[in-house]
Amino acid sequence: MTAPVSRTGNLPEAFTSFVGRRQDIAEVRRVLSSSRLLTLTGMGGVGKTRLALEFTAAVTKTFPDGTWLVDLAPVRDPSAVATTAAAAVGIADLGGRPALHRLAERLAERQALIVLDNCEHLVDACAELADALLSACPGLRLLATSRQTLGIAGEHVFTVPPLKVPDEAVELLRDRVCAVRPDFRITDANWDTVTRLCAELDGLPLAIELIASRLRTLTVEQAADRLEDRFALLTGGSRTARPRQRTLRAAMDWSYELCSPAERLLWSRLAVFAGGFGLDAAEDVCAGEGLPKQEVLDVLDRLVVQSVVLPIEHEGLPRYRLLATVRDYGRERLAQSGEEERLMRRHRDFHLALAERIADRWYGPGQEEALTRLRAEHANLLAALAQDDDPQATLALAAALRFHWCVGGFLTEGRRQLDRVLAAALEPTPARARALCAASWVALLQSDRPAADRWLAEAEELGEQQEDRALRARVVGLRGMQAAFQGRLAEAMPLFESAVASHTVATGKGSALFELFQLGAVQMDLGDPRGRATGRQAVASAEAQGEWWARAHALWTLSCHAWRQGEREGALGLIEAALKIERGFNEPLSAALMLETFAWIIASYGEYERAARILGSTRKLWRDVGVSISAFGPPLDDDHAQCEQLVAGALGPEGYERALAVGGGSDNPKQAIDFALGGGIDPASEDTAIPSPLTRREREVAALVATGLSNRKIAGKLVVSPRTVDFHVENIRAKLGFSGRAQVAAWWATQAPSTQ
Repeated sequence: MTAPVSRTGNLPEAFTSFVGRRQDIAEVRRVLSSSRLLTLTGMGGVGKTRLALEFTAAVTKTFPDGTWLVDLAPVRDPSAVATTAAAAVGIADLGGRPALHRLAERLAERQALIVLDNCEHLVDACAELADALLSACPGLRLLATSRQTLGIAGEHVFTVPPLKVPDEAVELLRDRVCAVRPDFRITDANWDTVTRLCAELDGLPLAIELIASRLRTLTVEQAADRLEDRFALLTGGSRTARPRQRTLRAAMDWSYELCSPAERLLWSRLAVFAGGFGLDAAEDVCAGEGLPKQEVLDVLDRLVVQSVVLPIEHEGLPRYRLLATVRDYGRERLAQSGEEERLMRRHRDFHLALAERIADRWYGPGQEEALTRLRAEHANLLAALAQDDDPQATLALAAALRFHWCVGGFLTEGRRQLDRVLAAALEPTPARARALCAASWVALLQSDRPAADRWLAEAEELGEQQEDRALRARVVGLRGMQAAFQGRLAEAMPLFESAVASHTVATGKGSALFELFQLGAVQMDLGDPRGRATGRQAVASAEAQGEWWARAHALWTLSCHAWRQGEREGALGLIEAALKIERGFNEPLSAALMLETFAWIIASYGEYERAARILGSTRKLWRDVGVSISAFGPPLDDDHAQCEQLVAGALGPEGYERALAVGGGSDNPKQAIDFALGGGIDPASEDTAIPSPLTRREREVAALVATGLSNRKIAGKLVVSPRTVDFHVENIRAKLGFSGRAQVAAWWATQAPSTQ
C-alpha cells in the first residue's frame, strides 16, 4: 500500500526576507491563472528558484491538494526525473509500475501545483514529464525554473530580470549586510557608491548576496574598487548553498559546462563586445576557426534560449547583450583560448568599416538610422578606439566617427578620443589629416578656437602635400565656420563659396550640403539678396538626394531670417518643419539650436510661459552637450539674450525659473521637441500638456506624498527602503523647486492628469 499524498506539500522554509519583485510575482500569478505551464528562465544567479518559491508560498490556499518542490539540481540521470518528482510528492518507490504512471494517477483528480526546479541540464526529460502530467492531470499546474525553455505545447515563458537598480538591488544589499553587520547603514555619504556597486553587479541577486558577506570586513568603497576581479571577490556566502551557488565563478562554471562546444566558443568570443551587439557584428567578428558564419545565428539563438545572451532593443534596433558577470567570465575563457588578440582586431576592423561606411554615405538616405546605430555601438566604439596595436586604424576610426561626435551629441568624448589618437600617431598620413579635420570641427563647436586653428593649419598643410581635394575643401569650409562663429561674416562668405565649389568638383553636390546651408545663413545675415535662394537651393538639393539632416538645418536658417524680417507666420512654419525632421534624429545640439529659434518666435506671440518652458528644454540640452549658444556667435547669441530678457521680464524671476525647471524635464531631444510642438499658437491657452520633469518612480512617490503618507509608509507600499524614498523626495523637491511636501502635493493635484 502506497503512502497518501501530502496535503501541504514540501516547500522549504525561507530563512531570509524576500525583497522586491512585486510586479514579477503578479505576472507569474496572472499567467498561471489562465495557463497550466509556466517556465521561469534567466541566467544563473538571477533568482529564478527564489521567485518560484515565494510565489508558491503565497498561493498555497489556491491549491488545496498541495504544492510541491521537485529539486532536480542533484539529478544527473534523465531517467531519474520522474522518480525524483514522485518522491517529492510523497509516493514511495516500491517497484512495479513506472514512477511517471503512479505520479499521474495520484494527481489526476487533484488541484495541485508542482515546481520543477533547475531543469536546464535535464530539459528533454523534464519536457516529457511535464507533457505527460499535464495531459493526465487537468487540475495540475506546473511552474518550472530553467535556463532553457522546455519547448512543449502550452508552455508560457517569463524571463526573470535582474533586480531593479537602485530600488530593489539596494534594498537587498542593505537587508543582507545588516544580517551580518547590524550597524551597517546606507547614508547620503555612501548612497552613490552603494548604487554603483549594485549596478556593477548587474542587480544580480546571487552576486549581491555574495558581496554582502564580504561587507563584514570590507567597506562599500573597498568592495566597489575590488570588483574588477569579481570572481575572486564574490566567494563564500552560505555554507548550506549548493556548491554552484557558493561562488559566482561556480555559478558561471555550471552554466558554461551545460553548453555545447560551439556554444562555449561563441560565448567566449561574444565577450569582446561592450554594451551590446547586433547579429551582423556577431557573425562578422565571431565566425571562423571552428564556427562557420552560417551557424552563428543558430548557436546565438541557443545561447538566448539558455539565458546566457539577452535579447534587447535599442531605439528600435534588435540587439543582444551579455550581463557584465557573464561577459567577464567569457573574457577569461577567451584569454585562456589564445584568441583574444585576434578577436579584438576583428572587433575593431568591423566597427571601423561600419563607421567609414556611414561617414562616406552621410549626405543621403538613412541618416537617422545611422546615428541610432552609432549610439547603440557607442561602448563598442570606445573599446575599439582603446586598442593600441595599429595607431593608423585608430586614427581612421576616430575620424570616421565625426558625425557621431558632432551630430550625435558626443562632443566631449569625441574631443578626448581625438586628442589622444592624434598625440599617439604623429606621422603625416591621410588618416591623420582626416582626424585633424574631425578634431577641428569638435573644437569649433566647443569654442576652443586656438585648438581649431592649430589643427586646421596642419590639416591644410597635409591636404596640399597629399593633393587631397576633398580634404582641402573640408578645411576651407571649417575655416568659414570658424569665421562665422566669431562674427566675421564678410570673411566667412567667400570661404563657404569656395568650399561649396571645391566639394562639388571633388566629390559631387552631396558633400557640399554642409557648407551650402551655412553659406545661405551668412548671406541672409549680411543682407545679401542671394541668401534666401541659397537656403532654398540647400533644401531642394537635400530633398533630391534623400537627405534630411542638412535639409532641417537649411529650413532652420530660413526660419531665422524670416523671423528677423518680421515674417512670423512664415518663420513659424519653417521652424516647425525643421523640428519635425530633427525629431527623428534625437540629437541634442541641433535640437537645441532649433528649439531656441522656436522659443523666440513663440515669445513674439506673447506666449511667455510656453517660451520659457522651451528655453528650459534648451538649457538642459546645452548642458548635456557641454556647449552654450554663445559658441555660435552673433546674431544667435544676441537673439537668445533678447528673448530671455523679454520672457523673464514678463513672468518675473520666480515664475521664469519655475517654467525653466518644468521645461527641463524632458529625458531626450525627441521628448523636448514633442513638448515644444505639443500646442498651437494660442496665448489664451494654459492647459497645454506638460511632460513631467520627474522619473516614473518619482511620479509614484509624488502621488503617494499627495495622499499624506510618510516616507516610511511610502517605503512599505513600494517595498523599498525608507532611505530610497528619502532620496526620491529630495530629487522631486529639487526638480520642482519646492521646499516642502505640501507644495509637492499641490503640484501633483494640478499636474497628475498630464503626467500619468
